[in-house]
This record gives sequence, structure tokens and C-alpha cells, in this order.
Amino acid sequence: MAEKSFRPCLTHADEAHRLNKKSGMFQNVGENQIKEIIYAAACSVFFIDESQRVTLSDIGSVVEIEKWAALEKSEIIKMQHVSQFRCNGSDGYLAWLDQALEICETANYDLDGIDYDIRICDTPAEMEAIVLEKNCARNRARILAGYCWNWLKATRNNTNFHDIEIGDYSISWNLNGGDAFAISEESVHEAGCIHTSQGLEFDYTGVIIGDDMRFENGKVITDYTKRAKTDNSLKGIKTLAKKDKEKADRVADEIIKNTYRTLSYSRKSCKIDCD
Repeated sequence: MAEKSFRPCLTHADEAHRLNKKSGMFQNVGENQIKEIIYAAACSVFFIDESQRVTLSDIGSVVEIEKWAALEKSEIIKMQHVSQFRCNGSDGYLAWLDQALEICETANYDLDGIDYDIRICDTPAEMEAIVLEKNCARNRARILAGYCWNWLKATRNNTNFHDIEIGDYSISWNLNGGDAFAISEESVHEAGCIHTSQGLEFDYTGVIIGDDMRFENGKVITDYTKRAKTDNSLKGIKTLAKKDKEKADRVADEIIKNTYRTLSYSRKSCKIDCD
């Protein structure tokens, strides 16, 4: 009997934009995750949002999936989600977010008709006070921040060490504690990162935007050199820049904007505090 006869009927890859080339802790196992998923079953379903690609090692893209599907002589059927249930009024909000971050041009260039509470706070302390107040209802509000502060091994479990310092404001960031960030009652007093929040849902989020993204002369400007030295999401970008600076700038710009887009997901509202 042919080997393909033993394939299961269906494989399902959620968050397919986060697929890597190889598997394992050190990404040194196998050949290609997309190829292996396609080969594993008679039918493979990829759920993908290319605007949630947040690391240089993420290879999940429509083009890459189509390439491996063609090599396997697979039939390709494309379907598009036209709405999301996860967020209140999410379609308009996400379209506005794409426009605001200059990820893509949409018709939602303002907040008219968008049932979201979106604020730009003057200080991080003001933003934190709002999040703490909102969290009293259901423990579903959190503070998040971009990857602009070094994640030091010696202080990853120390709540007294405040990685983020902005003026007289400070807060612990990306702690590696025992309780899950999304449900611990104490984590509202900490700042999470993309790796502790992607794929989760909060009622309210306060986002601290670091120096890797700024608004200047009417444009959203990103700067990957302002990312923390411990940031592995852009590991290899300097090597890429030496070979092809234009490509490195383009890819880094995409990843930084996608990071803040993903951090800004929530069900009801988003408060943004700019550093």
C-alpha cells in the first residue's frame, strides 16, 4: 500500500504566520514546517494573518504556502474571513489600526462609528491608572510594551526590578514568573510583551510604544536599532542589512508595525501611551 494512504484526512495550522522553517527548540529539526504540514495529511488548512508576523524567523505567508503546495501538486482553495467575532466592532477597529500604523491603506482613517475607547495618554502613569481601574471589573485589563528593553536573565523573576523607566515612571517587563500573565491578579502591575500576549484577548490594553516606532513629519517611522539587544525577534537583521539594507529596513519595518498592531488587539478598547 502506498505511503500516502496512511495520511490522516485533515491537518489544521492555526497562527500559520508564525510557522518557522525548521522545528525544535533550536529550530534545527526537520526540513520545512509548511512542507511537512502539507505532506502530513490529505487536506491541510492554514489560518493565516500576514500582519501578525512578528519575528524574522516567521516564514508563514500565502506565497510560501502556495509554493510548497505546488511542489506537492496539491489543489489550492483560498477562503477569506470577512469578519471577526473576537472583538467588539473589530472590523472597523482593525482597519483603523492598519491605517494608523501605515500597514496598509484602508477607508477607516478616523474613529467615526468605531465603538472603541482609544486614548493617547500624556504619561505612562495616566495610562496605568486607567488600566487598573478597568481591571477591577473582570481582571481582563493589562499593560503591554514593545521589545525595547533588555530582558536580563538575572532579573526575569524579580518583581522589584523595573526594566522600563520613562521619566519618574517604572514597571517590571516580561517577567518569567509562575502564574500566567493573562490570569494572574498581580500581573496587571507588570508590563507584558508580544510573546506573552499574542493570541490572547483582553477587555482593555494599555500599550507603551518604545523608541523603535515614532510619528515624525506626518509619517510612522520605525527604527530597528532601538530594539533591545536581547530581542531575538529581529535576530539576524544586522547580517541581512549588510547584504541588502533596503530589504532589511523593509522587513524590520513590517515586523515592528505588526508587533504594535498585535499588542493593540483587544475586545473593547485600547489605550496607547507613547514613549
